Amino acid sequence: MSLFSDNIRALRVKHKISQEKVAESLMITRGRYVKYEDGTSEAPYEILKKMAQYYQISIDLLLSVDVRKIEVSDLLKLENNRLILPIQVDQMGENRIEVVTQTVKAGYLNGYADPEYIEQLQQISLPFLGVGKYRGFPVEGDSMPPHQDGDIIVGSYVERLGEVLDGKTYILITRSEGMVYKRLNKNKKNALVVASDNYFYPPYEVKASDILEIWEYQCSIARSDRKTEALESDTIKNMFVELKRDIKEVKNSIGLTN
Repeated sequence: MSLFSDNIRALRVKHKISQEKVAESLMITRGRYVKYEDGTSEAPYEILKKMAQYYQISIDLLLSVDVRKIEVSDLLKLENNRLILPIQVDQMGENRIEVVTQTVKAGYLNGYADPEYIEQLQQISLPFLGVGKYRGFPVEGDSMPPHQDGDIIVGSYVERLGEVLDGKTYILITRSEGMVYKRLNKNKKNALVVASDNYFYPPYEVKASDILEIWEYQCSIARSDRKTEALESDTIKNMFVELKRDIKEVKNSIGLTN
């Protein structure tokens, strides 16, 4: 049995629909549908698409989230009736934003689609953000100044790869790198070229097939008021002069001459 099989059975039972009726809506035989529900046959993409439209739920949820653990009617409705995980609200009706802290960051790659994992995350409320699905992610490293280690980037959920725009920054959840925060350099057909705002780090390509989630930057929460020092032109010049002097000393020490 697969999660997909469990999900389509659970949805059918919840809606009190017969296998015959579902099969008829999908324009297939009941026998063929039963194989999908029993897990003895793998549904092709066209059937997945029709099934998602029939239950007004995203293909991602059908394949990766146990819908028996969530209330489908509470999910966020998107374009074409597609759905993602629920929007949480507090007693004042404000969005409760899940925050992935450093201590639980390592488990996010496995738990991002698990409602039980998401419910255990710390939550905050930012009333100035409009209606939508938001999540906070920790900054790591120095590749995206002025953001520093410990800062939190709050992003809004991006439903489709085609919605991302060159020049904007995004949190990417990928199979190979895990969680990264980068600026989109170029949106290619089957990949994204991303770059750091710290030019010490070169741009690189992320394949679309490697991306699990995308969250667009909305705001950040700084954990430090440390001032970022600006590099004056004289300072940069002095750095190169010192570097040139150091290189010359190294050459002299190993017997090399200009």
